[in-house]
Amino acid sequence: MPHHPAKLPEDIRTYAREMRNKMTDAEALLWILLRNRRIAGAKFRRQHPVGRYILDFYCVEKRIGVELDGGQHSEAVVYDQQRDSWLQAQGIQVLRFWNNQMFMETEAVMEVIYWAVVDNNSGMHRPSSPALPPPAGEGS
Repeated sequence: MPHHPAKLPEDIRTYAREMRNKMTDAEALLWILLRNRRIAGAKFRRQHPVGRYILDFYCVEKRIGVELDGGQHSEAVVYDQQRDSWLQAQGIQVLRFWNNQMFMETEAVMEVIYWAVVDNNSGMHRPSSPALPPPAGEGS
C-alpha cells in the first residue's frame, strides 16, 4: 500500500504557492534550466515544502534540494545551518549557491547540480576538482 505524507499545514502550502509566483530572477533562471527533466532526467519541483521548510528546488527521487541565497542570507547563517542540518538528517542533500553565482557562474552551478544528481545512485563520479567552492559569503 502506498505511503501518503501527512497533510501539509495550510500556512506552509499558501506560502509555498506565493513563493512560486514571486520567484527571484536567479530562481527564474535556474527553473528554466531545471524544469522538464533537463538535468540527467531528474524531475525538480520549485518551492517544495519539506517539514516546516520550503526548498527553492527539490528532486524527490534523488532527495536533492537546491537553495539560491540573496544577500539577506549572510545575516541568517545560523538559521541556514540548522535548516540544512535538519534536512540532511532527513536524507536530503542540500546544494546552496549565491544568486550572483547563478548569474556569473551558471555553467559551474549546473555542473555541481548535474554531478549531485548523477552521483546520487549511479556508478559515475564527478571530476576530482569541484566546479565551485562552498559559498563563504556573497561575492567571495
